Formats: sequence, structure tokens, C-alpha cells
Amino acid sequence: MSVHYTLNLRVFWPLVTGLCTALVCLYHVLRSSGGARAEPPNGADGGFPLLKVAGLLLLGYILLRCRHAVRQRFLPGSPRLGGHATFSPRHFREPSLGILLESYYEHEVRLSPHVLGHSKAHVSRIVGELVRAGRARGSPGPIPGGGLALAFRGDFIQVGSAYEQHKIRRPDGFDVLVPLRLPPLVALEPWSLGTEPALAPAFRSCFVCALKAPPGASGGHWLRDCKAFADGFCVDVRGRRHLSATLVLRWFQSHLQRSLATVRYSLEGRCRVSLTPGGLEQPPTLHILPCRTDYGCCRLSMAVRLIPAVHVGDGVFLVAPPLAPSPVGPLSELPGGLRPDALWSVNTSRQEQKLLGWLQERAPPGACYLKCLQLLKALRDLGARGLDPMAAAQWGRVLSSYVLKTVLLAVLLHERAAEQGWDEVHLVRCLEELVQFLRGCLLGRQTLFHCVLGPYGAAPEVGPLPKVLREAAPVDLLAAFDRHSRELAAARLLSTWRRLPQLLRAYGGPRYLAMCPPPRSQRTQGFPKDEP
Repeated sequence: MSVHYTLNLRVFWPLVTGLCTALVCLYHVLRSSGGARAEPPNGADGGFPLLKVAGLLLLGYILLRCRHAVRQRFLPGSPRLGGHATFSPRHFREPSLGILLESYYEHEVRLSPHVLGHSKAHVSRIVGELVRAGRARGSPGPIPGGGLALAFRGDFIQVGSAYEQHKIRRPDGFDVLVPLRLPPLVALEPWSLGTEPALAPAFRSCFVCALKAPPGASGGHWLRDCKAFADGFCVDVRGRRHLSATLVLRWFQSHLQRSLATVRYSLEGRCRVSLTPGGLEQPPTLHILPCRTDYGCCRLSMAVRLIPAVHVGDGVFLVAPPLAPSPVGPLSELPGGLRPDALWSVNTSRQEQKLLGWLQERAPPGACYLKCLQLLKALRDLGARGLDPMAAAQWGRVLSSYVLKTVLLAVLLHERAAEQGWDEVHLVRCLEELVQFLRGCLLGRQTLFHCVLGPYGAAPEVGPLPKVLREAAPVDLLAAFDRHSRELAAARLLSTWRRLPQLLRAYGGPRYLAMCPPPRSQRTQGFPKDEP
């Protein structure tokens, strides 16, 4: 659900005219009924001011309507002209791609900071109460029954495009990391799978977490004391106990349900909340519908993805990886004794936020790189139009928001171009540079590495990293996709860019809707049948 502040002039001006006329009439009635008054000494008519004001308002409304009619009549390609127009559309300049992009950005891409700010504030309050309740319900250490359990750390970390100032269209979806706290008797030893030779490229970005004794603990006593935790949250991999993402997610969902039941009554006066259980492809989702009057201006039903996260040091977390359909076969066929439920994915959102903040600080006023990222996402969404559901899903996986953000960071960091050439006047050129770089990555001309797990290490601006990340193998974000899928995506990306003016006229703001006839079908909205 997009939220835009747009003005409908056909409703606004008649409404203003009627309101002003009503106020003038009300003022005149109250003035004439306020006691007996003497006749004007000069014999002037007391109704003249009312007639004069009403006439001026009516004249202003007629002038505005005439101006609108003239603009509609001489607009290029307007249906009013028909085939017998006096003025040919060729006498009028078509709007440039820059103007079309600006119009599309304002009408379809840009989010209202007011609405987004209200939404983020409300999400912070509700999620904060939920995780504090979860922390109070269970603490690390022995619990009744003699076992050990995880617990909420008591805080949460806001991640994703909504908190990095490049979210588009939907101000009602948010991602939140919920850090978990391990019992004192349990320590983790994470290691990367990037150097596994027999592993498919799609899984070389994953990590596994082996259990180990904390410093100062004796081996025999530690194995006996943490057996309950290992049985409840771990699986065997190559003869050692490893933390299971599947078992942790299962516990996380049940603990969220119990915590939500604790705070539901206290939240009834402010909002209605519900929890949708997660699965292999996405974590649990908290649905929030505000009902307080102070959120009446942006009354949105918000969805918050709550992601369980295990801290490995220096602001780096391990999260359960989304198990999308894999082209390399079933996950049960992982080599070397690996198990799919023991795989974890690294989350470096804190480091990426620092990097974006550093780029924003050194960028000159008016830099448009975040705007280019938003328009690149919009370009991806336009390219998905006309595709069948399976092809659209594959297109979205290849050109995910994280991939597009990494493209921007790669261009800015490798070319050191954040200080020059990214002004608003160069918006089209900058966007084309991102499209060409992404197309080169899809065609294999260059490799799109993870912005932290790259071959030359992370930029010093991201701060310190734990040892497991410093020693991890470089991660290619597009390695999970076969050559055919990447070539199809590159071809469609180029086709979308070449036909971008037609697509923007078809799906842009109301200012340009009359400049092209409405498309007859999805196939005629910018993509011929013989192109991907």
C-alpha cells in the first residue's frame, strides 16, 4: 500500500471556493443578526461586500477552470484532439527521461518522511515492549526441569531499507533483528563454508556454529552440564554438536507467542497485534494495526519481520538463511556430512549502515546516490511487469534489494565517486552507470562481491570485524544463480532500460498519463514478445 501526498485539483479548488463562500455568508449572517443596527448613513447597501467577495471567488474559479481546459486542449497526444487536431504533437517537445524519472519518483517511488517516521516510531515502541517481555519470561541458565534455554537479550536492531533511507513505495514493512542470549555455560565457534571444495556455490556464503566450552570450563563437567541445551538446540555435524537454525527458529516462534500473550492486553488501547508463524523462506511476522488517534494521519497496517540473531562479535550476527528453491538439488544432499538445518547466514547490517552513513557524510549537498538506488529498485519492479509469477519471482531473487544496494556500494567505493559526479543534474547518467555495472556483473564481466566479505577485505569505515569474518572466503552474491538465469536477467535489464521512457509514461504520475494511449495488454507495456 503506497502512501503519497498528491493534490487533486478538480476537488481542491471547488472545495476551497465553496468553503470560502460559506465562511463569508456565515460572517454576514452573524453580523446582520447581532442586534439592531442603524442604517448606514450614506444609504449604502450592506450586501455589497458579500456580493463582491463571492463574485471574486467565482471569477477566480472560472479562470482556473479555463486555464485547465486550455492546458488539456493543447497537451501533446491528448484524446481531445482526435485525428483533426490543429496543432500536431510533433510541434511539442516530449519530456526528457530526467523529467519522467523525477515525476515517477515523486508519484510512485518516494515515501513521505512524515508517514515513515510515524511508522518507525510505532514499530519501535511495540517491538520494544515485546522483547522486554520476552527477556523477563526467560533468562539464560538453569530453568525448572534442569535444562538450559536461550533468551532474548532485551534489545532489538532495526535493519533494512527503511532505516537506511532508500525504502520505496511501501511504508508498512520493516525488518528487525532480535538478538538471542546464550546460557553462561555455552560458547560458539562459528566457521565459514567458503573453502569447502565439494559444496555448491549457493552455500559457500553460509556458516556453521559448533558448541565449545567457555574459557575456564573443564571438558567433562561442561559436556554433562550443557547436555540439555545441546539436545534441545543442536544437531550433530561431523561428530560435533552444532547450533541448529531450524531448532532455534522453532523455539523463537513459541517464545514470541508467549511474550505476545503477556503484552497483548497492555497494547489493546494503542493497537491490535497478531503473529504469523514463519517457515523456511521467511521469519515470523508481527502485524500491527494502530488504533490511537495520534496516528490517524497515517493509519497503516504494518508488518514487522522478527529475525532471531546470534551475536558473534563486533556487531555481526548470524541469522537463519532463507532456503529458496535451489537449482543444485535437494538440500538433503549436502556433501561432507553437512546438514541443512545447521546452516546460518551472516548479517552485517550494522557495518553497512556505518558505510552508508560515512558516504553520506563525505558526499556534497544534493548528492543523488540514494535516489539512484531507489530508482534502480523501481526499474526492477517495472521490469517484472508482464512476467508470469515464476519468472517474476526469479527476477526478484536475482535482482534483490540487497544485490542492488551492493551494486551502489561497489560503484561508490571502487570508483571513489561519492564526492563528484553524483549531483541531481547527472541523475540519468548515474542511474545508467549503475545499470551498466549490474549488467556487467550478471554477464560475468566482473564479480559482485559482498561489501564486507570481499577479496580485499572490508573498507576501514565499517569498523572492526570478528576473526571468523576476516578469515572467511570472498562471497559472490550472484554465484547461486546459473549462467542462463543471469543472462536472461541481463537481457531483460537492458530491455527495461531502453524502454524506460515508454514505461514511465504508462506508469508515471498523472502529469504524463495523457501523453500516451493506455496499453492494451501486459505484453504491449514496453516489451515485445520476442524479448525476454
